Amino acid sequence: MKRAHPFGARSTADEVLAGLDLSGKTFLVTGCNSGIGLETVRALGARGGQVIGLARTLESAREAGARAGGAFTPVACDLADLDSVEEAIQVIRGLGRPLDAVVANAGIMGPPKLTVRYGVELQFLVNHVGHFALIQGLLDRVPDGTGRIVVVSSNSSIHQAPRKGILFDNLDGHRGYKPFAFYGQSKLANVLFARELSRRLAPRRIAVNSLHPGAVGGTHLSRSVGFPFTLIVPLVQWLMKTVPQGTATQVLLAASPHAEGITGEYWADCHVAKGSRHLDDEAMATRLWKVTEDLLARHRAGALPAKATAS
Repeated sequence: MKRAHPFGARSTADEVLAGLDLSGKTFLVTGCNSGIGLETVRALGARGGQVIGLARTLESAREAGARAGGAFTPVACDLADLDSVEEAIQVIRGLGRPLDAVVANAGIMGPPKLTVRYGVELQFLVNHVGHFALIQGLLDRVPDGTGRIVVVSSNSSIHQAPRKGILFDNLDGHRGYKPFAFYGQSKLANVLFARELSRRLAPRRIAVNSLHPGAVGGTHLSRSVGFPFTLIVPLVQWLMKTVPQGTATQVLLAASPHAEGITGEYWADCHVAKGSRHLDDEAMATRLWKVTEDLLARHRAGALPAKATAS
């Protein structure tokens, strides 16, 4: 059900959360150390929320906590390393806390050279597989009825993903690697995962939504892009959302009563939006789920090479 509220494209995280008391709630945020991840941590912590912040290294996570303030627990989690993801799951489980919301925020975009690890292209691994594994390992810590899972996607899932959808026969990018097409594919995987997880968690009444944060200046997401994009990004940043504006939709989904009871949707500018034409393709979502589960099972069995290969 769509719910009227005053927030939109230029709303900030603080405006979305104004007046809320998040004391006693725990939020898990990946990619906590920069950009909209760091702002998510700050905004939730400023309203009394306890945040478990994940970054590639424990040092980076600790630095994020020091910058953001509030009640903060740092955890190392390299989403490109499935053993690191498993270690993070065990650390978080050991804290013994319910996770009122999980914000799958971390991501990489457009590395110019193809890198393959565990048999899949790196963006697909980090943006989709790593988050899939992390969330699956923590689902029993998310409370029934009130829990929320927020998956940060992008409108690249609409405009840059392959027209056919997920290229299941080319997940390693061996055939015609194009950085932004594969970024779009990973972001399409995000929205399909969120939609399928919403269906599977319906009996537990856990809300699962995906979102496009907007084009946001001042983040590290474009750190891996190559020329000429390294020149273009600084020139257009003044047209982009600020970091607090880019954070608004995900904190609304994580904590605002305006998103209560809404699940399985794709959001942009703090409202339900029209997503990819593949969003309602249950067969594609189900296949993606199985392919991802099979990959993780092969990894646990030691049947996948963990070493990254580049070309």
